[in-house]
Amino acid sequence: MRKLVAAVSVAVVGLLGVVPGTAVAERDRGVSGECRTPSIDRLQQWLASGEGATVPAEGSLLVPVRGHDYAAKVSFLNAEWHVVVVWLGNQFEAQADLSKSAGFWLTYSATEDLYVQLRPASHWSGGDKWLTLVPSTHGRTVTKFFSFKPSAWTTLPELGTPAYSFDSAIREARGLVFVGKTANEITFRGLKVHGYRPPCL
Repeated sequence: MRKLVAAVSVAVVGLLGVVPGTAVAERDRGVSGECRTPSIDRLQQWLASGEGATVPAEGSLLVPVRGHDYAAKVSFLNAEWHVVVVWLGNQFEAQADLSKSAGFWLTYSATEDLYVQLRPASHWSGGDKWLTLVPSTHGRTVTKFFSFKPSAWTTLPELGTPAYSFDSAIREARGLVFVGKTANEITFRGLKVHGYRPPCL
């Protein structure tokens, strides 16, 4: 019997890469693979930056839905630039090399168009970033794939042209930043990056 228990334990360690009962296993264990604290696809930091009039004005956008699940909800107010931040490593200092990733799946609803910027650690601040359009869903919830092919990303003259390449940005990605200049009602329900598993904090 002891041999059987030991064999099962070894198999679990081999499959999960962690020893059951360790701090890592406890920290990362959650409902449907989520973190122990509120998260969407293991992304814990969905933040209103305070740039542009939004509801909420600052802080976390996460709200509970359907029991243990969460959504990130924000309202953009007025005709001005608004900024919503998602930290890919769940803390500001973290960054991820996404150069091998094909892109990401976003499950969301939006009443107007907006953009998502890829912001690298070395050039975090400022609006002059590589970005791609996140089209309006007219309030319906959809799942859309956004490719990390350089040709899928562009710039806006109003925000400026980055002085670095998209290839360099993808290798030190700190966050995905959603920006828009129109009033908008937005709900995020999923954000899965191909080949990347965010660490729970």
